[in-house]
Amino acid sequence: MTYNPLMHTESLCPICLCKLEAYMYDEGASTFLHKECPEHGVFKTVVWRGGTLMREWIRTKERAYIKKTITHVEKGCPFDCGLCSAHRQHTCTALIEVTTRCNLNCRFCFADALDAKSSDPTLEQLRFQFESILKVSGKCNIQLSGGEPTVRDDLSEIIRIGVELGFPFIQVNTNGLRMANDETYVKALKEAGLSSIFLQFDGINDAIYEKLRGKALFDVKCQAIENCRKFGIGVVLVPTIVPHINVDNIGDIIRFGISRSPTVRGVHFQPVSYFGRIPEAPRDEDRITLPEVMEQICEQTDHMVSMQSMQPPGCENALCSFNGNYLIEEGSLKPVTKRSCCSSESEKAEEGATKAKAFVARNWSYQKQVQDEKLSDWDKILSAIQNNAFSLSGMAFQDAWNVNLERIRDCCIHVSTVDGKLIPFCMYNITNMEGASLYRDAKRA
Repeated sequence: MTYNPLMHTESLCPICLCKLEAYMYDEGASTFLHKECPEHGVFKTVVWRGGTLMREWIRTKERAYIKKTITHVEKGCPFDCGLCSAHRQHTCTALIEVTTRCNLNCRFCFADALDAKSSDPTLEQLRFQFESILKVSGKCNIQLSGGEPTVRDDLSEIIRIGVELGFPFIQVNTNGLRMANDETYVKALKEAGLSSIFLQFDGINDAIYEKLRGKALFDVKCQAIENCRKFGIGVVLVPTIVPHINVDNIGDIIRFGISRSPTVRGVHFQPVSYFGRIPEAPRDEDRITLPEVMEQICEQTDHMVSMQSMQPPGCENALCSFNGNYLIEEGSLKPVTKRSCCSSESEKAEEGATKAKAFVARNWSYQKQVQDEKLSDWDKILSAIQNNAFSLSGMAFQDAWNVNLERIRDCCIHVSTVDGKLIPFCMYNITNMEGASLYRDAKRA
């Protein structure tokens, strides 16, 4: 090799899922991950591309190791997930899969979910998972996922279990179909204690949905948002960004979200990852990286959003995500956050986790509308700030081609399994080229 590695790490072979030594290096304005499997050869994948250099984005962190571990270190990361003592961040969000069924057949799907006759976990089983999370991670944020959680008629009962156990923020990850078509169901979810929905929202025209989700869905998404407004449920728009399909819709998604505030609390972009259900093995041109998403946000909003208003996370690994906080003023976003380019202080990961949990619970929930005449001047200011708050964020989930085990060890989004373990989200979902996984298959077995 004629180049100097930017970072040494470990990764996996996309074919056999064996652990491999890996390193990242710059090549022009791009950063690549390089690894070599003795049996299956060399793999090179772009992981960072654009005007913001990776070395300028990374922040030093003081790690937060797990105090109440579930599994022992035997084979080493990533084969002892559960969480083990080698993990370096507490749970911010625990994800519980309440079903493997779905009412869509999407082109891209983390869970490879289908409308099949499969057994959903019982309420007793789900209570055990809630209680297991509570023992290890305390009152973290909860996301109910699947499959499509709303195919369960008893979803409100599941939410109620979490609320009774003291979890302060419960969100449902949904495609919105039932939320749009069944107001009685939406009302029941709210009454049970639902704080927010994570709404699959890939663009503002049906051509995008037909390509990614198999049918026209834009009007359905709008109605789901309207029903959430009626019953006071916060909405976060979640676009899966896929090159050649909806990259050029990023600005329109943001403007749409602003127009539906304060019900819509923000937009959370997810650059496409290649695990679960994928059309084919990915090429570099099939990917969009975090700095490219941020650049598109700036360009497509005519620089209403600046690069400096988006910053690395305080909780998970810096290479996992970005976030920016804003206030809506006359239809425009005014930044609350600004990236520091000269701070050399080490951040404490545990403090970052605490702040991240509080931010999500506060800013992604619906902000109750109060008549101005009932408020003091100071309360009016606070109410305006709460109701006009809007967040932009993005998270780049990893697949078998670009997985960096340093990022896995810093993960704060953990999937709860039926036996009470907590698995880092990306590791839970990663599949090899044949669709086999280390953890999701084990859960289904």
